[in-house]
Amino acid sequence: MIVGLFKKIKEALSKKSSTKQEKYVSGLDKSRKNFVDKLAQLQSKYKNSNEEYFDELLQILILSDVGVNTAMHIIDATQAEAAASKITDIHQINEILVDKMFVAYTSDDYLTSEIQFVHDLTVLLIVGVNGVGKTTSIAKLCNRYKKQGKKVLLAAGDTFRAGAIDQLKIWAERVKVDIVTGKENSDPSSVIYDALKKAKAEHYDLLICDTAGRVQTKQHLMDELAKMNRIIFKELQRPADEVLLVIDATTGQNGVLQAKAFFDATAVSGIILTKMDSTSKGGIILAIKDELKIPVKFICFGEKIEDIEEFDLEQYLYGLTKGLEGE
Repeated sequence: MIVGLFKKIKEALSKKSSTKQEKYVSGLDKSRKNFVDKLAQLQSKYKNSNEEYFDELLQILILSDVGVNTAMHIIDATQAEAAASKITDIHQINEILVDKMFVAYTSDDYLTSEIQFVHDLTVLLIVGVNGVGKTTSIAKLCNRYKKQGKKVLLAAGDTFRAGAIDQLKIWAERVKVDIVTGKENSDPSSVIYDALKKAKAEHYDLLICDTAGRVQTKQHLMDELAKMNRIIFKELQRPADEVLLVIDATTGQNGVLQAKAFFDATAVSGIILTKMDSTSKGGIILAIKDELKIPVKFICFGEKIEDIEEFDLEQYLYGLTKGLEGE
């Protein structure tokens, strides 16, 4: 067993930004209260662990949107380690549980959430259904990288949703980044093409491309994204650096199921998880890793332009379980 996991996480966090830690702690407040309170109730019910205890522990994980398969794997691993070490104390089992949650996420080395700027021009393709916070997430990314000194260009590729172009124009003006637009209902790929030409000619560091959040059928979605990808490849001789799928955390397992349509349409490389401050089921991050097999790249905790962070597993686990060790 990893002894003193909570202590190790705290030691790791002491070397990181305290501002970021505060965002995770406050942003995961609803999820933490839900998760820790349920574990505390379970702890008061059982003096020592037994089969019934682990069955109830499994239900807590499932109700936290961890996902059935992931939850079963975590509980099986927790139970096996507790048995091997002859541990029945609930406090110690809680620590094993958090350790197995950590291992469940890192099993495929999905630790890096940073965008890698390895080319003169980095291209991000942002996908997701309407209503998940895609436009706001794009604005947050523009603001984040502009503050880091990047020359950012925005492509308004959602030409079908009424008002989408105007909405993105307003954000571009607020954040003070340039934007390439087309007319409503025009070919989205032509906007991406024009943006790529401008980005290369004027030496932009980052091009962020919005895409349509609603199409008639999955085939239309696949065709549209495939066309965008072909244009990007033709202009850059490589695919987009990242295809980021925006998921609303409050939709839980429905959001995960909804997201799977995009996996048939394009090679999604990471997730932007929005509205984490509004859900009490923070386990969705583990479900995403298990069911979608890709990492969460960014996590959004609020509506302010600064309310986006690169995903940090240690910060997440601390924010979700703070108080569990008796703090």
